[in-house]
Amino acid sequence: MNLILQPSTLIKRYKRFLADVLLIDENNNSQQITLHCANTGAMTGCAEAGDTVWYSTSSNKKRKYPNSWELTFTQAQHWICVNTLRANQLTEQALARGAITELCPYQELKREVSYGDEKSKIDFQLTDNKGQKTFVEVKSVTLLSENQGYFPDAKTLRGQKHLRELMTVAAQGHRAVLLFAVLHSGIDSVKAAAHIDEQYATLLLEASQQGVEILAYKAEFKQQGHHFSMALTTKVPVLI
Repeated sequence: MNLILQPSTLIKRYKRFLADVLLIDENNNSQQITLHCANTGAMTGCAEAGDTVWYSTSSNKKRKYPNSWELTFTQAQHWICVNTLRANQLTEQALARGAITELCPYQELKREVSYGDEKSKIDFQLTDNKGQKTFVEVKSVTLLSENQGYFPDAKTLRGQKHLRELMTVAAQGHRAVLLFAVLHSGIDSVKAAAHIDEQYATLLLEASQQGVEILAYKAEFKQQGHHFSMALTTKVPVLI
């Protein structure tokens, strides 16, 4: 994935979907603007005042906030993709490249397919040349604490539901996969955040025991001026 982004300095994030940032031009003139933030999580460690925020700009004239927060470069020198919409895009691109070897090859890919007893939509449904279906749920991981990556960063009833749905799919004889897309350069392994959502941690363990495959792939960040590239490239351990 390639993006052209502009830098700013974070003042604060608020109302979940908004963030105020400071721009400074080459003449040292400052301007405060508001960004849209496509992230419903707590964003712990991803939104500290003074962090460098890189944002994209939409050409859609109807948008109230045309600029979107994409990346954070923290004061600890870590890159974080905070736009959770990118997780599925990066996963689809990785699937197309064959980078997620456990899920390749496949013949057909469908997005947002309705399934399950709790009326969910799976992120990706893959079908191989024998007609075997694989259900893939993607979760973005950005929480780093004491050199360990965690999911979730806030209690997630939706995430709990998705684990139950995946267990049902596995019990029906289909292949069920939970893929953690690690979008934080400082994270080298993923673990359930039992200290934040104990029920999610319990369900993750149960899911792994019930045949749900748990995978994690980490994004690589590259920068050349205002041009950025991101790609899921490296498998990392999931500590159950």
